[in-house]
Amino acid sequence: MSRARRLLDLVQELRSHRNPVTGARLAEATGVSLRTLYRDIDALKAQGAPIEGEPGLGYVLMPGFMLPPLMFTEDEIEAIVLGSKWVAMRADENLGDAARSALVKIASVLPPDLKASVEDSSLHVGPGAPVPEGVTRLSDIRDAIRRERKVVVRYEDLAGAVTERTIWPFALTFFEKARLVIGWCELREDFRSFRADRILSFTVCERRYLRRRQVLMKEWQARQQAREADARSCGAIERRRAG
Repeated sequence: MSRARRLLDLVQELRSHRNPVTGARLAEATGVSLRTLYRDIDALKAQGAPIEGEPGLGYVLMPGFMLPPLMFTEDEIEAIVLGSKWVAMRADENLGDAARSALVKIASVLPPDLKASVEDSSLHVGPGAPVPEGVTRLSDIRDAIRRERKVVVRYEDLAGAVTERTIWPFALTFFEKARLVIGWCELREDFRSFRADRILSFTVCERRYLRRRQVLMKEWQARQQAREADARSCGAIERRRAG
């Protein structure tokens, strides 16, 4: 492995941790000796990487560090191109424009051969049925999620009943035929999902959530995983009974 690739892997590993991580763990994750790891940390610091910490205490990469133009593999290029094309065609207009703009910026810093791979990619996203968005713009929903703001919505369920809810939106899920807003519902005092096209009105409050978005996401994911585990367990029991 080249030294440049090794340093890049180290930066990516540091980025995956919010709290200080020990040198031993970083060395194991990047496949180098502890001595080499310390040299690589010093090399990154010399290049301007804001890494704080020291041996025995651990290291953390401070937010805001921007990597210089990087070399991508052909598979990485294809993944970026295909993902950007999907977002450009299937997400909301603002996010689609952002995907196209990001792809142009990435192509501008690539060497000629890889830039050609972006421009002449043979991977395409097939046509799909239009996804109804409703009266609320997805960009407004994404903004409320980013700012961790409570929102008041009027929502029509599948039976046609309309209720007013105060929710804490923390995720937006893109399905092939629907967009779901995931949030904590104060009315139900539980996690709920809301189809974006069934939201009749969407008013953003200046009040923040009572819990951080990352905390809500972890709680919801844990709940989902527990339900999936229960479903698998019940399925196994039924199969044993049938057998």
